Amino acid sequence: MTQVADFVKQQGFSDADSASCSARYPALMFQPRVVLVLVLAGILMQSATFFFALSVLLAWNALFPRLNPFDHLYPALFSRGAKSVVAPPPRRFAQAFAAVFMYGIGLLLFGGYKLYAWVLEGLLMLALIALVFGNFCMGSFIYHAIRGVLPKRS
Repeated sequence: MTQVADFVKQQGFSDADSASCSARYPALMFQPRVVLVLVLAGILMQSATFFFALSVLLAWNALFPRLNPFDHLYPALFSRGAKSVVAPPPRRFAQAFAAVFMYGIGLLLFGGYKLYAWVLEGLLMLALIALVFGNFCMGSFIYHAIRGVLPKRS
């Protein structure tokens, strides 16, 4: 449970305890898991338009956290009656960070720079794999590092 609590704290939920983490963790991981699948589809398609659309979706989530479709979809599908929680700044920063990456991939694909797009796609996949399988969010880590306050690991 320690790794889960550390992840929840890294996302900006400082009140993380074992009871809140067991409910919050699956909801927090829903968006990254869906995005991982979507990014894999984008890599296979090598579509600039697809990456632009993903970029807009994640930018929307960062700019309008109360309107994040993932945060409303998860409770509707998996935990009836649960309320969606507005993403704290570290999580929104991570979403914006991913949006910028995806926009860059879209620009590179649109411009015909496939080799450079592959490099960014590889870096994005590494970050998503670390997030989904290792509970380490690069975007949230960068947010905390910029602020000079890295969350303490349990």
